[in-house]
Amino acid sequence: MRQIAYETVDVFAAKRFGGNPLGVIADARGLTDAEMQSIAREFNYSESTFVLPPENPANTARVRIFTPASELPFAGHPNVGTGYALARLGSVFGKAVGDVMRFEELAGLVEVTVQRRGGIVEGASIVAPRELELGSEVSPAVVAACASLGVDDVVTAHHQPVVGSVGVPFVFAEVKSLEVLARAAPNVDAFKIASDKYPSPQLRFSLHLYVRGEAGKVRARMFAPLSNVFEDPATGSAAAALGALFASLERKDALELDIEQGVEMGRPSFIGVRVTTKGGKRSVAVSGTCVSVMRGTLEI
Repeated sequence: MRQIAYETVDVFAAKRFGGNPLGVIADARGLTDAEMQSIAREFNYSESTFVLPPENPANTARVRIFTPASELPFAGHPNVGTGYALARLGSVFGKAVGDVMRFEELAGLVEVTVQRRGGIVEGASIVAPRELELGSEVSPAVVAACASLGVDDVVTAHHQPVVGSVGVPFVFAEVKSLEVLARAAPNVDAFKIASDKYPSPQLRFSLHLYVRGEAGKVRARMFAPLSNVFEDPATGSAAAALGALFASLERKDALELDIEQGVEMGRPSFIGVRVTTKGGKRSVAVSGTCVSVMRGTLEI
């Protein structure tokens, strides 16, 4: 029997028991794919991460991300939380970590910058591994059915509901008001129909609803019931893609958003998004604070 150390972290959280929980295995050497998947299912968080030595020694680590159902090529809150956890440890596989780390992932190389206050690690920011990729437009009727809303609740003045990705695809749809957002509820049967119509190899049909506020403020919810994520309290990869989508629609080289998510779940989360352009290419970063919650050992 082996004992595997773990830590859980609340990511994009202002205080403990907010934000999005994450399980972190800081040394996953020796674990099989099946064991990683079983551990992620046991944690039953939206994602858990498994840290392995990098293939390129110039990088910090190889990070694998699992939902309770499958492995993901990239996700936002797992990278922020893993960066925070490793920075607090101070080293990984015998090598000291600095304030900038590079994680090898299926979607590409992810750069993580540690955030400190008074020398204390408080969070991290990450740069998405890819530029925005837009896919199919999605019927407002399909969105409404999936979210148990009326078609008139879906706003199309700025854009039609659309698939967007900076590593993992989501369907982005604007809704009329906070009241509409609050009464949204996933209809699993409608999600199954939508997934067949708009297939995705990663999260199947994952729906990100949002309401625009003033001065770069956004309130959001994300549903992915077909991937065992009935509702996600904070979705960094979706936040990054939404920021890139806004910049594309508004034709801006630079843009900042503050996204609040998880309020309706009782787990308020706060995601900072910053879009910049260099050499004609837009890049998008997400950032947030984290809180350590539990440490212990798993018996395998």
